[in-house]
Amino acid sequence: MTSRLEFWQGNIASAEGALAAGCRFFGGYPITPSTEVAEHMAVKLPKKGGVFIQMEDELASIASVIGAAWTGARAMTATSGPGFSLMMENIGYAAMTETPCVIVNVQRGGPSTGQPTMAAQGDMMQCRFGSHGDYAIIALCPASVQEMYDLTVKAFNLADRFRVPVFLMADEVIGHMRERIIVPETVENTGRPAFVPGTPPFKPAAGSLIPGFPEFGKGYETHVTGLTHDERGYPCATNPGLHATLVKRLVDKIESATEELADFDVINPDAEQVFIAYGAPVRTVQQVIADHTGKNIGFLRIRTVWPFPSHALALFRHARRFIVPELNLGQIAREIERHTEVPVISVPKLGGDLHTPAELSGIWEAKA
Repeated sequence: MTSRLEFWQGNIASAEGALAAGCRFFGGYPITPSTEVAEHMAVKLPKKGGVFIQMEDELASIASVIGAAWTGARAMTATSGPGFSLMMENIGYAAMTETPCVIVNVQRGGPSTGQPTMAAQGDMMQCRFGSHGDYAIIALCPASVQEMYDLTVKAFNLADRFRVPVFLMADEVIGHMRERIIVPETVENTGRPAFVPGTPPFKPAAGSLIPGFPEFGKGYETHVTGLTHDERGYPCATNPGLHATLVKRLVDKIESATEELADFDVINPDAEQVFIAYGAPVRTVQQVIADHTGKNIGFLRIRTVWPFPSHALALFRHARRFIVPELNLGQIAREIERHTEVPVISVPKLGGDLHTPAELSGIWEAKA
C-alpha cells in the first residue's frame, strides 16, 4: 500500500479522514474553532457524490445527521462547546435509536460563549453524560494532526460496528496546528452489522447485543423512536422491565467492550510517578520526558477516553502517584480517582494556554 505526505491543519485532516472513511453526508453549522471542518467538507463532499448542508443551527445539524445515517450514509457533524450543548437532546436520541454517527468537537474555553479561539478540554464529561438518562458512548482524543485523520477514520468504523454516536474530542490546539502527516492510499471500512430480516413482522432490535442495521428504503418496515421500544421498534414506554432491559443493553454493548476499545500507550510501567494525559497536554508530557532522558518518568497516554480504560492503571504496579494535566478543572482526574487507590494529583489549566514543560517538570521534581 502506498501513501503520501501532506502538511495539513488538524481540522482539515479530520475532514480528509472522514472523506477517506466514506462519509457522504455532513450537516453542520459554523462555529469557532471547528469551522474549517465544515468549510473543507463543503468543498470536497459534492465532488465525492456526497451532500453537505449548512443547517439553521446545531439542533437541526445533528437531526439531519441522524436522518442521513438511517438511509445508510456515513454521516457526521463538527462543532464546539455551545453548539455541542445544543446537540445533547438529539445525541440522546441517537443513543436510544442506536444510530451510527460521528460528532467532532473541537473544544474551546467555556462555559457559555467563553473563549471562542482558545483551547480547552471542558466537554469531556458532557460528551459522556450530557444527555439525559443512562447510555454509553465512545470518545476518542487526538494529540496530533496525524491522529485527527486516523481517529476520524476509526470513529466511523466504531460508530458503524457498535451502532452508537462516536465523538472525536479534539481541542483548539490540535484542531488548528499544522503538521506533516502520512496519508494512506486506503483506509479500513468495517461496515455496519447486517440486518437479517427473517419472517415479518420484522424485529430490528432482536437477537444480539448489537442488532443489525435496517436501513430505510429497504422494505424492512422499520419503526424508529426515542421512546422505550420493543424488539420491533414499537413504543412500550410504560413497561418497566422492557425499559430496564433495553437501557442495560445500550450500556452493556459499549462497556462490555471496554478492554477491546481501549487505545493507550504505556511508557516506563515501573515508574513511581506517572503522568496521565489525553489530547494536547500529551505533547507537553512528551517534552518533559524528552527533557529528562534517563529519568524513570511513567506515562499513560490515552486515546480512547470513553469508555474509560480503567484496567490500564493497574499496569503501573509501583505507582505512588498519578499526575493528570488537563485543560479543565480535573474532569478525567476525578474519573481516575474512581478506579485507583493511588493518589491522583490533578494539574488543571484554564484560559487557553497549554501547560509548559517547566510547570509539569516542577511538579514531577517536587514529588520525586
